[in-house]
Amino acid sequence: MTALVLREDRDGCAILTLNRPDKLNSLNVELFAELEKHVDAIAGQTDSVGLVVVRGAGKCFSAGHDLNDIAAGEKPPRPHFQASVIEKLANLPQPVITAVHGHCYTGALELALAGDLLFCSENAKFADTHARWALSPVWGMSQRLPRRVGLPKAREMMFTCRTYTGRQAETMGLANICVADADFEAELAALVKTILANSWYSHRANKALLVETDGLPLAAGLSYEIARSRGVGPDMAGRIAAFQNKTAKIS
Repeated sequence: MTALVLREDRDGCAILTLNRPDKLNSLNVELFAELEKHVDAIAGQTDSVGLVVVRGAGKCFSAGHDLNDIAAGEKPPRPHFQASVIEKLANLPQPVITAVHGHCYTGALELALAGDLLFCSENAKFADTHARWALSPVWGMSQRLPRRVGLPKAREMMFTCRTYTGRQAETMGLANICVADADFEAELAALVKTILANSWYSHRANKALLVETDGLPLAAGLSYEIARSRGVGPDMAGRIAAFQNKTAKIS
């Protein structure tokens, strides 16, 4: 049986690929079950995995929640199953990049918003179409979308069900980075390399601080940072020594 989520590890990056290309990677219960297994494994592999990329196989990231699955009466293994898997992805200790090309609609956008960084191509197409189908979000759209783009733009997206291009997504802050279609793979690889070159310890510590203080007033957040910062990483001395050695050779 073909895996619905593929995992490939490259130099410390775990790449998870949604693998229903014949169905435009539409999201069904079985796919979420496989995704959860991968996410659970990666959470415990901080020594070997410093970064996670989630992307789609074939023509697009994902066309969204499988409407046929909804119509047939899907049977998740527990209540709020898909939402909990997306939350696990968002709360991985490692940074997560969601890499979007082509369609990224509704449920797929909720999944993409779990990434710390959203990277996309110009041909990406983003939309929240819950209202088109008389649905309301339960996978995080009403919370993560306004935090990403602001409340007025989130209202616009949710009420109009309009489709937005990759460049529009970048302009509104939905996407961190948008690149030309032809440069998608090379630019994604370069971003991955840049992040992995920095301290994995710091990435985990910084992500934890950002997550744990989200929504706090400034004074409370500053106090939290002082009290709960994880401090110096085990690779600090080596990194400073390598820098000093490099600058000594240059001079």
